[in-house]
Amino acid sequence: MKRNRISLLFVLMLALSMVLAACGGGNEDVSGNGGESNEGGNKNLSLLTGGTGGTYYPLGGQIGKIISDNTDVNITPQTSGASAENMETLRAGEAELAFSQTDIGAYAIEGKEMFEGDPIDNIQAIASLYPETVQLVTTADSGIKSVEDLKGKSVSVGAPGSGAYINAMQLLEIHGLTVDDIKAQNLSFDESTDGIQSGTIDAAFVTAGTPTGAVEALSAQNDVVIVPLADDKIQSLIEKFPYYSEDTVSSGTYNIKSDVRTVAVKAMLVVSKDLDENLVYEMTKALYENTDKITHAKGEFIKPETALEGLGDMELHPGAAKYFEEKGISE
Repeated sequence: MKRNRISLLFVLMLALSMVLAACGGGNEDVSGNGGESNEGGNKNLSLLTGGTGGTYYPLGGQIGKIISDNTDVNITPQTSGASAENMETLRAGEAELAFSQTDIGAYAIEGKEMFEGDPIDNIQAIASLYPETVQLVTTADSGIKSVEDLKGKSVSVGAPGSGAYINAMQLLEIHGLTVDDIKAQNLSFDESTDGIQSGTIDAAFVTAGTPTGAVEALSAQNDVVIVPLADDKIQSLIEKFPYYSEDTVSSGTYNIKSDVRTVAVKAMLVVSKDLDENLVYEMTKALYENTDKITHAKGEFIKPETALEGLGDMELHPGAAKYFEEKGISE
């Protein structure tokens, strides 16, 4: 009798385990490739941003929170080396979303510049976000008033592989200079402004939304100068590299006393094309229907009406395209 009770208990336990296994099978990931689901069924995705001294990182935190609060996705923003590094990380399948400059996105899919001969084919766009201003930063004490004045000076041209580095090379070229004409330093934005503060470098190229955190910190203790670009140089740059547009750093930014003419590229949000269409649709909708919750200064530029500007040849992810089609927005 005791043996029969043990056998019956075994059969019941086996049946229960099979039922639980069958129920657990309903929690498998059906959202497409990339990311993992947590115990609550939400999908965990990584958003690559940039360094802490730029715009991508703080803005990425706010965008990540909006998407996490309004969808079944948990977004984790991550610091990074910014645009070019972000593209390579997406290529490797080690993240799902990323910030990038539109020019770097173009190089990635075309296999040019830092991606020479090795195009990336697993990325698509969600949207362009805001202008990323090319800022040549120095101080009043440096005496630098034009790009030509950089000759012989110690200048940060951006972290290796960054969008700022390519922008710096192109601006130097338009002004008849090369990297050999300056004492180039490959520094992040924070390192650049620290170097200007300490006197170890004279100027720095910073491509980021204004106001940029690292430059703001510098302006708290120094008379910051944003070096202007001449109109003819701006036009020459745009003619040769059409992803640039005219831009202005407004008076009052960094305590400067008058507007400064310069150029900008666009910041964009890029996604792995393997992500499920409905998932990307829900993320795009969450972002653009909650922009009022973005407190960063660049939030005012993030709106559906301008979301398709400057994307160039990069394809929209079908999920993002579905949202913009519903809103009646096309390129």
